[in-house]
Amino acid sequence: METSQSVVPRPPSTAVGRVPSVECDAPPGDDSPCDLVTVPSRQGLEAVDILRRGAGDAVGPVLHDDGGRHLGFVVPPGTAAAWDLPGSTCTETDGRGLRLNPEPPVEGSDWLLPPGEADLATDPAVLRAALGEAARIIEAADSCR
Repeated sequence: METSQSVVPRPPSTAVGRVPSVECDAPPGDDSPCDLVTVPSRQGLEAVDILRRGAGDAVGPVLHDDGGRHLGFVVPPGTAAAWDLPGSTCTETDGRGLRLNPEPPVEGSDWLLPPGEADLATDPAVLRAALGEAARIIEAADSCR
């Protein structure tokens, strides 16, 4: 399993960070595994709101861990190789056989946006922009305290 992680350390994640086996429902004939971008839940929830307010359905399935500390965005395969957004981790899933279905792929996790209610995967460029905007919104809100 290959992981691309930012240089900003973050605490070890629980279930969401351990998702080693989600596969995308890619076009017929393409059995490629998906990658998973994991972020702190506050930033992730803000990004989900940003993505859902955008034009069209820009957000794919999203997992959350049972502690509510992290969200995992399903992204297309190959995203992990170039992912470098500080404060997040992108994990290549290696396609270990599980498909996106109503059941969460890891014990202790659950779907925030389940497969079937969202796009097949979130576009990495769109996700990167939404996570950046979310970080700026959170920083502005925190500086007003």
